[in-house]
Amino acid sequence: MIIELAASAYLNHGALSSRGHSDIAEFVSARIEEGLRNPKASQVGLYGRRAYYELEQVYADCQEHGWDGYGALSISEATYLLTRKFMDALPLGLPAPAFGAEPDGQLTVEWYSSPRRTLSISVSAEGELHYAALLGASKAYGTEPFFGEVPRAIVDLIRRVTSAC
Repeated sequence: MIIELAASAYLNHGALSSRGHSDIAEFVSARIEEGLRNPKASQVGLYGRRAYYELEQVYADCQEHGWDGYGALSISEATYLLTRKFMDALPLGLPAPAFGAEPDGQLTVEWYSSPRRTLSISVSAEGELHYAALLGASKAYGTEPFFGEVPRAIVDLIRRVTSAC
């Protein structure tokens, strides 16, 4: 027997709301709320924690103007917090990315499978996600706004880059 469960929850002024009233709906709402309160714990095992730690290290290393020795802009707290929110919004089951910083003050979130299967996303303090991907002989690039949910186009690119060839 297969039971399909669809849970719909959303944030409403910081409080978790759900349309369900069953025991299962309350359980799902509680797990979501727990994950929102402690996103590090909601990631699977040490793999997810390591990703957050790496992001924190990049941020800490790049807070001073000129962190690269050539006058790079510092990474702002707003950029760091938006990058964390981006990480929190990623669907479960995706591989953890690597992180970097750019001289223009943006943080970079990257997935790399091979030289011809890679995705780089730059997160700006204004909430823009600038992305570029190599997918074999194809390229994809553009800008998507980030309003708390990872745009479908970016999730699809992550899956394409990290899936087995």
